[in-house]
Amino acid sequence: MDGLFLLLHLLVFVYWLGGDLGAFYASRLLADSRRGPTARATAANILMTVDMAPRMGLIFAFPTGFALAISRGWLAVDPIWAAPAFAFAALWALAAWLVHLKAGPHALAGRFDTGVRWLAMGALVAAGLTGLRGDWDLPLFIVLKLLLLAFAIACGLMIRRALKPFGPAFAKLRVGQETVEVNIVIAGTLAHAKRYVIAIWAALLAAAALGVWTPASF
Repeated sequence: MDGLFLLLHLLVFVYWLGGDLGAFYASRLLADSRRGPTARATAANILMTVDMAPRMGLIFAFPTGFALAISRGWLAVDPIWAAPAFAFAALWALAAWLVHLKAGPHALAGRFDTGVRWLAMGALVAAGLTGLRGDWDLPLFIVLKLLLLAFAIACGLMIRRALKPFGPAFAKLRVGQETVEVNIVIAGTLAHAKRYVIAIWAALLAAAALGVWTPASF
C-alpha cells in the first residue's frame, strides 16, 4: 500500500500544479479585451473546468499524505484512520463538483465547501503550531507541510474574495454589454487573484521539496 499512497500523493501534486498552470493561461485569454465575447466565454469555460483539477488536489492532499505518513511510520497512528480521512475528502469533493456543475443542492454544497475550507485551515494551523511546540510527536517536515497546506487553503479563500466582482462583470460580457468598465473589472480581478495563485505555486513547490529532501534528516 505504501507505493499506492505515494503514487496518489504525487498525482495530487501533478494535477494541482498542472491544472493551476492551465487555468492561469486560460485566465490570460479571458482578460484579453481584444478577443471577442465568444472566445472569452470559451476561455472562461475552459478555466472553470480545468480549475477542478487543483480543487481536487487541495481536497485530497491531506488524506493521501496522511495515509502515506502512516504507512511509512512517520505517524504513530492506527492505519484504520486513513479510511475516514478519504471518506470525508470524497464527501468534500462531491460538494465541490455539485457547485461546479450547479447540480442538486449546489447552494448548500457551496456553503459546505467554504465552511470545510475554513475549518481545515484552522485545524492544520493548530496541528502545525502544536507540532512546532513539540506537543505532538511529528517530524518537522510534516509539520511544515501541514502549515503550507493551510497557507494554500488561505490563498484559495483570498482568490474567491478577489474574484467577487468578476461574476457580475462577466455576466454583462456574456449578454453583449461589454464596456471599458466591464473589461477593467474583469482584468483587475483576475490580476488580483493571480498573486494568490503564484503564492500557492510557491507553497506547492516548497511542500514537494520537503517531501523529497527532508524525511531522512527530520
